[in-house]
Amino acid sequence: MVQSLWEASKASAFTDTLDQLVYRSNIIGADRRVCNIFGGNTSAKTVVKDFRGRDVEVMYVKGSGSDLASMKAGNFTGLRMEDIRPLFEREAMTDEEMVAYLGHCMIDSKHPRASIETLLHAFLPFKHVDHTHPDAIISLCCADNGKALAKEIFGDRFVWVPYVRPGFTLSKMIAEGVLGSPKAELVLMEKHGLVTWGETSEACYAQTIKIINEAEAFIEARVNEAKLFGGAKHAALPADVRRGIVSQVMPTVRGAVSDAKKMILSFDDQDDVLAFVGGADAPKLSQVGAACPDHLVHTKVVPLFIDWTPNADDVEGLKAKLKEGIAAYKEQYKAYFERNKNEGDVMFEAAPRVILIPGLGMINTGKSWALSQVSGALYHRAIAVMRGATALGQFVSLSENESYNVEYWPLELYKLSLAPPEAEFSRKVAFITGGAGGIGSETARRLVSEGAHVVLADLNLEGALKVADEINGKYGANRALAVKMDVTNEEAVIAAFAETALNYGGVDILVNNAGLATSSPFEETSLKEWNLNMNVLGTGYFLVAREAFKSMKEQAIGGNMVFIGSKNSVYAGKNATAYSAAKALEAHLARCIAAEGGSLGIRVNTILPDAILQGSAIWNSNWRNERAAAYGIEPDQLEEYYRKRTTLLVNIYPKDIAEGVAFFASSKSDKTTGCMLTIDGGVPAAFTR
Repeated sequence: MVQSLWEASKASAFTDTLDQLVYRSNIIGADRRVCNIFGGNTSAKTVVKDFRGRDVEVMYVKGSGSDLASMKAGNFTGLRMEDIRPLFEREAMTDEEMVAYLGHCMIDSKHPRASIETLLHAFLPFKHVDHTHPDAIISLCCADNGKALAKEIFGDRFVWVPYVRPGFTLSKMIAEGVLGSPKAELVLMEKHGLVTWGETSEACYAQTIKIINEAEAFIEARVNEAKLFGGAKHAALPADVRRGIVSQVMPTVRGAVSDAKKMILSFDDQDDVLAFVGGADAPKLSQVGAACPDHLVHTKVVPLFIDWTPNADDVEGLKAKLKEGIAAYKEQYKAYFERNKNEGDVMFEAAPRVILIPGLGMINTGKSWALSQVSGALYHRAIAVMRGATALGQFVSLSENESYNVEYWPLELYKLSLAPPEAEFSRKVAFITGGAGGIGSETARRLVSEGAHVVLADLNLEGALKVADEINGKYGANRALAVKMDVTNEEAVIAAFAETALNYGGVDILVNNAGLATSSPFEETSLKEWNLNMNVLGTGYFLVAREAFKSMKEQAIGGNMVFIGSKNSVYAGKNATAYSAAKALEAHLARCIAAEGGSLGIRVNTILPDAILQGSAIWNSNWRNERAAAYGIEPDQLEEYYRKRTTLLVNIYPKDIAEGVAFFASSKSDKTTGCMLTIDGGVPAAFTR
């Protein structure tokens, strides 16, 4: 049952009507069983002083595009009721007329555009109104016998409104139904949701929770777990097996769903998903249609259901079915668009947003990890609705044409337009070795600032986690992922790329950066020292690049590798034979991969820095003392020594290298591969020739 989240001690702190509305909205949105992410709307009517000091009645209503769970006072729109009430006398009003009219009713031009369902709230004669999409209520409203069952639950306390797309007509129908039913306590909107009200914010919220629980109790009494979704047909594979299989197929899926633009993927194997995909009726039930109009923009009309018998030894067979299924889905979506399009419509990407696989779970796609999660969150709600609706009767959805008209509805598309524009590295995943260090962390910050998702791979997991937490705190959940990885350990490298695939779908940018440095005269260079440099800087770069290459090839959407070499890649550093030889190996390895990867759209370039002392674990080790000794100076004189030997008389910092990485990884260098770029302030001895 849904629990009330109202806390009197917290609520009492809010004396202002708008602040109370914010509190109520947040706790409604906090439970997705009550309201979809980005869905629903709330309102409150009150009296405020206008700019002339007059008392005016104002309704605050949720602004378009915001989410009840996180919205603040600035996400609500205030409208003058004296301007809105006359609209009730009209017979009809187009969406365009309604939006334009409401724009003139705003008490502050800086407020966001009002919700599509503003008039629903305005026409009802109550101070506080909630419109929500509770799982239990939508289950009832999407059951073929829903209206009859509603009478069993609510008697004469409800108003049933047949499906009409939100706007003036629906708002007026609801108000007329409530005004004509003195005992009405709620409105049930067919295939849509619930409307409740109250004289205080607390009473309104309490009524919302009460009605939901009445419906839920009725449904749960009729649920037969053994027969849900037609009964279990496929058992879920063990968790570690599921993750192992999905990490192998994710690059295949990512390549198949990424057409003109790349997509970010996420994987979901929660219990409700596994129960649904394993159900005998799931292949048919999943294709009935969306559970709620709000879902359509993020989930499309239907998901892709893969007809696969769970088998840990059939990964290649699953890959083939995924490729075939995604290709067929895209063709079907294009046909759907052509059948229903209106003049001026521009088709979205045709690939599925939700992919269901028996025994494994659900793969979601989006232009970011966060939006792939929105698709997943909404499909969890769809599963809950199908569970309830099929326990009551048959699950029904909108017609194809109405589904299309909602999906491409200008008022819904407006919400999407509120998102910030995409940047250079939007939709791209960067895998950065040495991610906790100076160059690695600065590169991560640079790429994320232009839209990338980043994986910070480092032996120093604590340091990588710290950088990831900083990035996620600033840019949003899971924009950065920290993984522990030893570049010399083949199994660890393979596991890190599997984790990357599982979290994001694959990789677009590799920054091969992890390293170390030692210094000693050639005759004093031990085999141990030589092997250490070769293992980390040679074998390590090889292993990481090989796994990135495999992922990029499987995706078949190109890719970029940037190797962080050194001035010593082309310059024989004094007392640094092992280090310099290994750095030269890196530079030539990059050219070899560039030659082989060109036909696959995989570019490989190298940056040659010099003496990055800031934030460097290498320079905070014995390497600083060794290099100072090689030049006959004190360790604290190194920075100035390195500055003075450059023709530009500058020091080089991690951010300078990060800029070089951003250039090579960007569209600005689309036609450049096998290149070496010096970022060393100009050291003549290291000029490439």
